[in-house]
Amino acid sequence: MIVTVTLNPALHVHYDADQVTPGAANRVGRVRNEAGGRGLAVARLLHTFGHDVVAAGLAGGSSGELIRIELAKAGVATQFTRIGAESRRVVRILDRSSGQVTSLEEPSPYITTEELGRLAADYRALLDGATAVLLCGSLPAGLPPETYGSLTSYAAQAGVPVVLDAGGSALRHGAARGPALVIPELAAGDAQPRRDGPGSVVLAVPHGVRVLTAAGEWMAEVGPGHAGASPGDSECASPARLTDALVAGFVPGIALSWSWPDTLRHAVALAASVSADGEADLVKYEALLTHVAVTAPGS
Repeated sequence: MIVTVTLNPALHVHYDADQVTPGAANRVGRVRNEAGGRGLAVARLLHTFGHDVVAAGLAGGSSGELIRIELAKAGVATQFTRIGAESRRVVRILDRSSGQVTSLEEPSPYITTEELGRLAADYRALLDGATAVLLCGSLPAGLPPETYGSLTSYAAQAGVPVVLDAGGSALRHGAARGPALVIPELAAGDAQPRRDGPGSVVLAVPHGVRVLTAAGEWMAEVGPGHAGASPGDSECASPARLTDALVAGFVPGIALSWSWPDTLRHAVALAASVSADGEADLVKYEALLTHVAVTAPGS
């Protein structure tokens, strides 16, 4: 079982309107809810590929309940720790006349010390039988920056490998505890991460991905002339969707101890084949697999 942990999920509420006029009452033609957060997107993609996965983390209020419902519709099991505050919402309003999208993002809920303690207990229980853990995304208000470090240490004690996808101080604290794989979310001004310790580090490059491992540096990219030439070149999916798919592509390799060539081919082909709505195009994925070029250390 693969466990994805999203501590700051959001309910994405999509409004479609024929036209949006600021300062006026606007009629909405279509409303759609989506469980948002990288860990949840990764869980959906892992489920698509037949992996046994459970989405965990923190969720509360009516928004938290709708997040559970949306994941259940996608066939993803959930084991969220309940919180007293309302999970945040992100409202996205599409103006069909102009194509513009306006977003309204609520602040994250405040997490109490008691809720953090229950999260730790629930998380440690999930480690029994887990093959890998994904820790990803921002931390909600009230959680200390070393939270991912503690969760990584709990997994290490249980013999479960961790994939860490984070940024800032949360990344630094988590990476210091020896996750199997680190996928940094770099903000402006952040230093390019280095490989420190036994784990590996994934870095996006203009035409593929670069992985720093104990054996050296691996490179992977889709060969020229093929649709979705690289994770960074897709004309369909947004950068966030591409990153969701890339992270999802690396998790099975860590969970099932795949070779680096197999892991890289899967991750890059998945990222290059994901659609605009974040779904895996399995036909395109299969076609791209054989066209991912992998360069081994020392080549």
